[in-house]
Amino acid sequence: MPGNEFPSSMRVLEVTEYSGPDAVRLAERPVPEPKPGQALIRVRAAGINFADAMQTRGLYVGGPKSPYVAGLEACGEIVRLGDPNSTEPLGPNSRVMGFGPAAFAEYVVWPVRSLMALPDGWSFTQGAAFPVQWLTAHGCLKICGRIRAGETVLIHAAAGGVGTAAIRLAKHYGATVIATASSAAKLDVARQHGADHLVNYVEQDFVAEVKRLTSGRGVDLILEMVGGETFLKNVEAIVPYGRIVVFGAASAKQASVTNVDLVFRPVEFIGYHLLVMAMRRPDLFAAQLAEISQLMAAGVARPDEPRAIPLADGALALRELEARQTTGKLVLVP
Repeated sequence: MPGNEFPSSMRVLEVTEYSGPDAVRLAERPVPEPKPGQALIRVRAAGINFADAMQTRGLYVGGPKSPYVAGLEACGEIVRLGDPNSTEPLGPNSRVMGFGPAAFAEYVVWPVRSLMALPDGWSFTQGAAFPVQWLTAHGCLKICGRIRAGETVLIHAAAGGVGTAAIRLAKHYGATVIATASSAAKLDVARQHGADHLVNYVEQDFVAEVKRLTSGRGVDLILEMVGGETFLKNVEAIVPYGRIVVFGAASAKQASVTNVDLVFRPVEFIGYHLLVMAMRRPDLFAAQLAEISQLMAAGVARPDEPRAIPLADGALALRELEARQTTGKLVLVP
């Protein structure tokens, strides 16, 4: 890299084998060079997602092959563009947030057009808590779920990053929210974010509670990210011809519904994956970015200040997340 403006190497969190968070190691790699259309970003904070923990075990479909630098989203400052004559509105010194690979590092190279400007008044840690969670929550509820005012929505893992964002957005759209979580403390987090009804799925049958709360009708929309038995129970909790948006499989267990099942238990299934949406339906993704930008400007889409953890303690943070010991959003800071 020319001159002494940037270091030649950087610290990263590297995964060397699929044995879980304990395989995450602090390592050193060269600072990457941006190509035309790309930006070199100094990472100020990087968001932690459940997908990061699943990737360390090789359980995330389409995930990276080891060895790899972990992380999916970050916030920081552009320090250099691959094309110094670029006319992009975001340039050197711009505060930006975005999603992409190898975010658990001191520097990352991502396409300029995939970045969003960090709003005024937001901290870097808030910016790192935004892209994956809020875009996923919005995509599931609005783009795929077609949420409408007056509907009832069931949100699982409601104390997590996507869950809390989904609660706030669902309430903004005029829906009633039924939130599930595994403890009273986590349900209190969901309540603080606006959930109307709380269900402890460890102590209660969430299907029975949904039926009770909806007078036997079922909910209109479910955000499903568990898989396995929960996936099948959601079919019982949905109103006939309701919608289930699938955006993950935290249990790492598969489940299926047959064509015959759908005839007699009619429900609409659709999947959502942030990267797939951005790459394969850029038209829909552009519409999503436009709307989420309006929600950000209006103060509706604004993450809470997350819990910040040093980059060197990334393995510990991933262990806590995998063990379901956390609430809200965690971010790593170099």
